[in-house]
Amino acid sequence: MSQAIPATTSTGQPVLILKEGSSQTKGRDAQSNNIFAAKLIAEIVKTSLGPRGMDKMLVDTLGDVTITNDGATILKEIDVQHPAAKMVVEISKTTDQEVGDGTTSAAVLTGALLDNAEELIRKDVHPTIIVDGYSKAADKALDYLDKIAIKVPATDKKWLQKIAKTSMASKLISGDSTQLSQIAVDAMSTVLEENKDKEGEYSVDLDNVKVEKKSGGSISDTKLIKGIVLDKEVVHAGMPKRIETAKIALVNSPLEIEKTEFSAEIRINDPTQMKRFLDEENSMLSAMVDKITAVGANVVICQKGIDDVAQHYLAKKGVLAVRRAKESDMTKLAKATGARIVTNLDDLTEKDLGYAALVEERKVETDKWVFVEGSKNPKAVTILIRGGSQRVVDEAERSMHDALMVVKDVIEHPSVVIGGGATEAELSFKLREWSNSLSGREQLAVQKFADALEVIPLTLAENSGMDPIDTQVELRAKHGQGKKWWGVNCLAGKVSDMEAEEVFEPAAVKEQIIRSSSETAGMILRIDDVVASGKSKAPAGPPPGGPGGMGGMGGGMDY
Repeated sequence: MSQAIPATTSTGQPVLILKEGSSQTKGRDAQSNNIFAAKLIAEIVKTSLGPRGMDKMLVDTLGDVTITNDGATILKEIDVQHPAAKMVVEISKTTDQEVGDGTTSAAVLTGALLDNAEELIRKDVHPTIIVDGYSKAADKALDYLDKIAIKVPATDKKWLQKIAKTSMASKLISGDSTQLSQIAVDAMSTVLEENKDKEGEYSVDLDNVKVEKKSGGSISDTKLIKGIVLDKEVVHAGMPKRIETAKIALVNSPLEIEKTEFSAEIRINDPTQMKRFLDEENSMLSAMVDKITAVGANVVICQKGIDDVAQHYLAKKGVLAVRRAKESDMTKLAKATGARIVTNLDDLTEKDLGYAALVEERKVETDKWVFVEGSKNPKAVTILIRGGSQRVVDEAERSMHDALMVVKDVIEHPSVVIGGGATEAELSFKLREWSNSLSGREQLAVQKFADALEVIPLTLAENSGMDPIDTQVELRAKHGQGKKWWGVNCLAGKVSDMEAEEVFEPAAVKEQIIRSSSETAGMILRIDDVVASGKSKAPAGPPPGGPGGMGGMGGGMDY
């Protein structure tokens, strides 16, 4: 029960410790309040777990609609107020940033850990003992995870495609997962770089994979472009719209006459003087264009503006030009084509030019975009996602992000485990065995941790229309027989060997889920006192309008 802190002196005089309107919740009330809020968040995303999970429709204050089953997106879009619930939202966000997948699982596991802890608290087990038990169980689970993980070659495309395909299985785009997982793997394989210090270790910068989306067509029209797509059009109608064997100049200075900083007055009393003045401007712009064409450039991508006269001269020379390109696109173009971004045209040499097999303006739906394709060894690529409607394209982009992230995880940490709840069921079984060697109340906490891990396969079963009790019994029996990769086959609606079904997930994702869930559950369980400040009231000002308002403002001033 929330209440203000009562404090009185020996004479019965009240002492105000907290600001008026503040409230405090203590002990069991505070704990159950926080646990309830965190469990509620887990309940929201629970039904969206797995390939049979349902989608959520989220409508914001402006009426914009988002349809998704991505845990991180759901929790980001809903406006959560309760501080304990916000902590669960944060895990989901962190998991998304770190490993890209497993956001729903992280929230569901946190909810299950707190739910099980509440049972122990009711039996008078101290929260600190539960937290210590959870911490030991998480460390032991991570040890087991490392032992059972399958080590794979970091650059083996077959393995990487299996990982990407599993990630997409629970998404809206699962029907096209074979084609899209291939695109994700090809994109990451193109931009990966071997670590110079350690041979055989690789790293991937996700910024080098640009994801563009445009509604229209179908998801199967999604394609990988070995180069960059610019959402800009060619600046002048007289310029060529297609250039093969392109030599590309990336310019970071305006192709315009810069205005002077100081004010000046020029007196012209003869039309020929006026003409000379204008001709000088034109010749300066012409000289700029000559510098570009002299080094052999036939494509110019400019980060700043291009003057109309300069556009005319470029068009006459048969140069394709794009202006006001984004800085991020310029950096990606430099990586994709091997060009160097030039800030001063005087420094431009033939070595600074980038090369591409084709630069072409194409119509994408109603817009005109410039495609830079066919670079020799591009270190930046673009995935162009298509789909029937804007909602479909948005969800496809989120799914592609998850797929790219899991491929990155395996390239950087080349070990995988089996999905379908098999890994969680095996870890749960191993932890239960280990808990028998412990004494004291920590043993109960470890057993509850093991029970919480089972929530993942049981939720998958529930979302697939299976009976959770039967599933739990059968899973425990199979893992007891040493069949460690048996899990929930959602599509067939039964318990089966998930390794044979080729459902693979990165070990790094499971590690992140276990670590972040146990830490967050521990943090929430340690809270036994919530002190909430009263909302600050607006300062009482003069009445709106009327002469009294102004008079009140000046009344206190000493002139």
